Amino acid sequence: MPTKKIHIYFIPGLAASSKIFEYIKLPKETFETHFIEWLLPLTNKEPLENYAKRMANLVKHDNVVLVGVSFGGIIVQEMSKFISTKKIIIISSVKTSLEFPKRLKLLQKTKVYKLFPLKLINNIEAFSAYTFGDFATKRIELYKKYLSVRDTNYLNWALYNVLNWKSKTSPKNLIHIQGTDDKIFPINHISNCIPVENGTHAMIIYKAKTISKLIASNSIL
Repeated sequence: MPTKKIHIYFIPGLAASSKIFEYIKLPKETFETHFIEWLLPLTNKEPLENYAKRMANLVKHDNVVLVGVSFGGIIVQEMSKFISTKKIIIISSVKTSLEFPKRLKLLQKTKVYKLFPLKLINNIEAFSAYTFGDFATKRIELYKKYLSVRDTNYLNWALYNVLNWKSKTSPKNLIHIQGTDDKIFPINHISNCIPVENGTHAMIIYKAKTISKLIASNSIL
């Protein structure tokens, strides 16, 4: 009798599409993979709980593994309140608001983030005119490829909910994978995680082979 496959659902980072998982490779005989794209918030003030419930409704199996990157890591924790999970794996993220670095706490307190010109992201190609050198051009190309959610209402809503997430506890079945060179969520603020040496906030792309192994081994346990 064939072994029942583990259903594993992936949620990308803020504004990103599921293309960020294109290099993640899991054994097909063990896992069946599913990718969830971001829903647009119903309103600018849709509660995170309500949004997470709508995202959870996209999960069509029981006892699943949820994998979330960055803001997706926050969302999968909130989604787990509405569905049964075998394991929750967060990558380049935080388990609670207590793991936020001081600068993010300052952004939340001062609300400076509201001054960021989010409308420019709707036309990210325009940034190319202001970039110089191959490195900058390649970075713009990566943004164009992976950051596909450019809706201003979504971006405002998402930034607000990242910075105002108040959770102080994390699910017991959670696994945290964090890069040692993550500049957004520095590892020195993170407790009880699996470190990935030289991993940056974008390591889901650049360290995909290592992360694939970690996802597979920790999903089976």
